[in-house]
Amino acid sequence: MTSRGDPADGPGLTYRAAGVDIGTGDALVDAIKPLARSTARPGVLGGLGGFGALFDLRAAGFADPVLVSTTDGVGTKLKVAIETGMHDKVGVDLVAMCVNDLVVQGAEPLFFLDYFATGRLSVGQASVVVAGIAEGCREAGCALVGGETAEMPGFYAEGDYDLAGFAVGAAERGRLLPAGVVPGDHVLGLPSSGVHANGYSLVRRVVAVSGAAWDAPAPFGGETTLGAALMTPTRIYVRPVLALHRAGLLKAAAHITGGGLPGNLPRVLPEGTQARLGAWPVPPVFRWLARAGGIAPQEMVRVFNCGIGMALVVADSGAAMDLLRAEGEAAIHLGRIEAAAPDAPPSVLLDPGPDWAGM
Repeated sequence: MTSRGDPADGPGLTYRAAGVDIGTGDALVDAIKPLARSTARPGVLGGLGGFGALFDLRAAGFADPVLVSTTDGVGTKLKVAIETGMHDKVGVDLVAMCVNDLVVQGAEPLFFLDYFATGRLSVGQASVVVAGIAEGCREAGCALVGGETAEMPGFYAEGDYDLAGFAVGAAERGRLLPAGVVPGDHVLGLPSSGVHANGYSLVRRVVAVSGAAWDAPAPFGGETTLGAALMTPTRIYVRPVLALHRAGLLKAAAHITGGGLPGNLPRVLPEGTQARLGAWPVPPVFRWLARAGGIAPQEMVRVFNCGIGMALVVADSGAAMDLLRAEGEAAIHLGRIEAAAPDAPPSVLLDPGPDWAGM
């Protein structure tokens, strides 16, 4: 983490008087250094405090690597974090949104940087957020090597902040995904933990229309509040997806974010193919959102993951399911890849689609 320069205190205007306290930024850097150290992995050179971070790909075990990079944010889920005061897991969301996009390309996440911007820096609030980022990095096996803390008075409302993340991974040349998808391949799904970090502008509208309070019991069941349920962090799929890829069983993978399965799975399919998917169980939170907001199933599946956070294309579904079970994953068989018109863009056919029974 770095902070911005400040003229020395003295007569007249100062940076502190303008709303930026360099001492607070320095205190945050000191507070998060142990968090960054907890994410160390082979390949990291140096620590926080320099003008840039160094990483040795050879020390990380790569012979002929291709670098893969991603960047993302948490979106308006941050408004729920701010309104509920639950800041401890949005950092996990931030990492997940980036590293899940890396692993679908066959890349191992190596290091991560974050950007935290706020109107007035609170060391306590920012430290909790960065602790979540470090937690996500440890789960993904990547190092938190640095970032930027921006204190911007007058730009953000009191208590508001924004997050962005940047991840870099690598894959050996010739091991990138997708590769070799053909008609007859199987599509598997890995369950989501909930809404993840997409569609929260619609989620917040549904909550407002329903009149439910963040601290009320979740109306779709469970031993938690509505706010806590909706703040459940995005799952990080790095370990099971890499295990499947390293075993030679994975042809393609799609991180199911905004756009749902119809918008994301086609991104990893070749022209002239389509994915025909059957029903899968829809978690209660999505049933409640659909019912409380009067949202049609077609819109639900276009906006949300609806219970599937990662889609996998494999040839041998039995071997893949066995390996995923060994990794602790309850994978779902969603359907098959079919041939379409030779020049047709790839697509998804939901036949009959998610199981919305009982809504």
